[in-house]
Amino acid sequence: MPHIVVEYSANLRDCIGLSALLESLHTTALATGVFPLGGTRTRAAERTHYRIADGHPDNGFVHVSMMIGAGRDVDTRRRAAQQVFDALVAHLTPLFATTPLGLSLEVRELDPQLSFKHNNLHDYVAARQAGKEHP
Repeated sequence: MPHIVVEYSANLRDCIGLSALLESLHTTALATGVFPLGGTRTRAAERTHYRIADGHPDNGFVHVSMMIGAGRDVDTRRRAAQQVFDALVAHLTPLFATTPLGLSLEVRELDPQLSFKHNNLHDYVAARQAGKEHP
């Protein structure tokens, strides 16, 4: 983990550079040194039904949810979250200068007793790093 989910208002579809934003957030999360490569997943969800502030159609939002595994101290979680948030803000600075926009990020630590996982991604990542196609 983390699972990074970027929600954004549909009115921003053509101006946020979604692929580059996802790459930036994913890369930044890994660069913190806090999260494993094989457990990091970044995805987006466009929201077509929303109301923001006074309801003006130009208002937009980008919200990032980071769901992370339990066990890291609050300073580590805060540092990693701040770095990802800084990447979000940096990516959207040009848009922020011209558009009414709300940016936010939250971290949720998952209860290990209620978080279920079944994957072989770590094995494949390790194999690729060793120059092999399969584990």
